[in-house]
Amino acid sequence: MKPLKIKKPKFFQFPFKKKTEPLPKSALPKIRSKQLPGTESGKLAAELKRFECPQITYQGGIFPVFLKKGYACNLFDVDGNRYLDLSSAFAVTNIGHSHPAVLKALKDQAANMMHGFGDVHPNEVKVALAKKLAEITPGNLSQTIFSSTGFEAVESALKTAMMHTKKPGVISFTGAYHGLGYGTLSVTHREDFKKPFLKQMGNFSYIAPYPDVRQYESKASQVSMKAVQSLYKKAKKSRTPVGAVLLEPIQGRGGIISAPGDFLKALRAFCDEEKILLIADEVLTGFGRTGSLFAVDKTGIIPDILCLGKGMANGFPISACIASMRVMYSWGVSTGDAIHTSTFLGNPLGCAVALAVIREIEEKKLVDRSRQMGELFRKELWKLKEKHSVIVDIRGSGLMIGMELPSAEKARNFIAQAIQSGLILLPSGPGHNVISITPPFIISEKEILYSVSQFDKILSKI
Repeated sequence: MKPLKIKKPKFFQFPFKKKTEPLPKSALPKIRSKQLPGTESGKLAAELKRFECPQITYQGGIFPVFLKKGYACNLFDVDGNRYLDLSSAFAVTNIGHSHPAVLKALKDQAANMMHGFGDVHPNEVKVALAKKLAEITPGNLSQTIFSSTGFEAVESALKTAMMHTKKPGVISFTGAYHGLGYGTLSVTHREDFKKPFLKQMGNFSYIAPYPDVRQYESKASQVSMKAVQSLYKKAKKSRTPVGAVLLEPIQGRGGIISAPGDFLKALRAFCDEEKILLIADEVLTGFGRTGSLFAVDKTGIIPDILCLGKGMANGFPISACIASMRVMYSWGVSTGDAIHTSTFLGNPLGCAVALAVIREIEEKKLVDRSRQMGELFRKELWKLKEKHSVIVDIRGSGLMIGMELPSAEKARNFIAQAIQSGLILLPSGPGHNVISITPPFIISEKEILYSVSQFDKILSKI
């Protein structure tokens, strides 16, 4: 009897085309509406107000416009207006909206299986993604806990640190944003987010000053490191000794602030000395956003745990917490009822798209492009700073750029005028006064120069 021939599932064939296709092209903005929001956006806003919790979507002034579709660097609203997305929709669509490789991955995988069995009967494509992440992440990070959102990846890291060190305390930093779940909320430095829920929250975090060179100048690393050491020493005598330090190598929502390389190296050495874990939250910075595949690559440090999300699948909700085998095995082997899991853990569609995105980044050398386009953007913005004294600072790395203005009011005014010019931007920073510029990596030189020319006009008005 001849052996049964089993055809390989299609999801091992996509989206790896041998032929390298050109980058998707976008168009410059075009606003058709006499005013924003347009008529159709206004109707939808009224309807949404009836059916959505009022805390979720801000409605006021020109916000919100309701989006209908996206392609490359463009977003289109329900009134037919075309925008240039300089935010990548929260730094997610790194390779552009509705990228052909992403659409193909979704279609091919959906034809095979859309939903897996989480922690019970894994799907093949989850194995492929876990293996790929082990290959591209730094050092010996090799074992993954998958989840759906960035905050879940950080919560997985917090739990992993507790399992490994048996110490509940975590040091995080001023300006930190790690998500709004109860675990991540504890280590997020935003009192306005925490205040309504303080009676339900755990108390296991310690906040050290982030090594902000604007505030502490040449002593930034020293000030922050001393604070970490002091908090660690103090916590030793408490009921919540520190088992981990959690930081963003470059703070995103905190205002596009980079930790100095010497600080990261000193922090790594400190964690090694005290036998505690260093967790890098790269939910926003991962996969090329900062001009290197991961922000930690710039200094060569290897965290004990790495958290990824956002641009990992270019819009499909999937995230990952990655650690070494030594750290992950602290969980112990499953006895049949995992103590940390979720229904959509390692979702086949998310894993398929993530593989497609990583492939696209590698084939098109989009990490290099992020660095090059970021250098061009910052160079042109520095020219604007010489012309407009209202700009306080230009900073960032790769296509993660912050343009600081004197106040939240001016930043709001700038963003409102920008959207009327067809440019979508978001604010950041504790004072909401930093314009966050995080466009897709495929943005062209023409689109950058156009954006800067519009910035010039807006800055002349505010």
